[in-house]
Amino acid sequence: MNSKRTDSYLAKYSASSASSRGRKYKEKEHPYRTNYQRDRDRIIHSAAFRRLEYKTQVFINHEGDYYRTRLTHTLEVAQIARTIGRALDLNEPLIEAIALAHDLGHTPFGHAGEAILNELLKDDGGFNHNIQGLRIVDFLEKRYPEFPGLNLSFEAREGIAKHSTRYDTRDSLKNFPEFDNNEQPTLEAQVVDIADEIAYDNHDIDDGLTSGLITFKDLSMIKIWTETKRRMKYRLKLNPEVFKHTMIRNLINAQVTDLIENTLKDIRKHRINSIDKLRKRKERTAKFSKEMRNLRAPLRKFLYEKLYRNRRVLRMTDKSKRFIKKLFENYYHNPWQIPSDFQNKENKNFPLKRVIADYIAGMTDRFALDEYQKLFDPYKKV
Repeated sequence: MNSKRTDSYLAKYSASSASSRGRKYKEKEHPYRTNYQRDRDRIIHSAAFRRLEYKTQVFINHEGDYYRTRLTHTLEVAQIARTIGRALDLNEPLIEAIALAHDLGHTPFGHAGEAILNELLKDDGGFNHNIQGLRIVDFLEKRYPEFPGLNLSFEAREGIAKHSTRYDTRDSLKNFPEFDNNEQPTLEAQVVDIADEIAYDNHDIDDGLTSGLITFKDLSMIKIWTETKRRMKYRLKLNPEVFKHTMIRNLINAQVTDLIENTLKDIRKHRINSIDKLRKRKERTAKFSKEMRNLRAPLRKFLYEKLYRNRRVLRMTDKSKRFIKKLFENYYHNPWQIPSDFQNKENKNFPLKRVIADYIAGMTDRFALDEYQKLFDPYKKV
């Protein structure tokens, strides 16, 4: 059987395709693709995945075509996570599936969009992009005649639902009893979560420097930056652009190496020899050393204060919230303006506010801006 052959290299604590908890709707196994390979492929071909190309990471798409979008960030997360997974003998197709799906539920305009939708739905269950991602793969994507959604494996869906970083919360799983909050997700899912943070922090340095919102002089106050620069030695005379990329590459390498070494050390220390033992732990197994956590903390604080709280970014954040709030209120009072795809009989099981949130969350930045103009600019053709 194919899954046995492809899983033969895996560590005992990894998620084997052959021992998957399965899918909501039973399907015949594919002759030459494992469960997790099929998950990955379904995500890549989904409409929600394609829309990530025009969704904000930090900088709005129209500010320049250099800056990361949700799509480029997602690909970077997948690349880093696969590297870590291979070193730990984990299931790479599952890692890739979770990584490629981890941001599917994001709204236009980044976390600003999520924050305002959560506020608008505060009495109706709130809005959480992890749970929205699960709604997309379970229900909103319509590609197969046999079932709604993408019918992903339990392990891929769990990785989406339990995605946990400093930017993500797991406070909405009460509506999904199949995912035990007291049970750790697979090590593949844990690796994706940390790869997300590594990609987020280090590539935001790149975008921040390019935008001019942060400078090399600013970064010279951060210990992890200065220590990395010291180790580079002869490369210090590189031109600024090459220097920037070389520094970021070295920063990522140092963090990935630390994570791999510390995770393997933890696995040996606690004698984790099965996925069940890994799941039952009170804390996650994939984590940085204490030294690396202490080095990363000032960098994260710096990025928050200098980049994410920058006046230019905050102005766009505030403007984005106003756009989405006006769109939401308009659709609530004029539901006939919502496309027919969102008014079908299946959606009648959900409150109108949830249907509106589904529609808005699926928009790209430019579609939301265009829709706003069509609704509120009297000179814009509808």
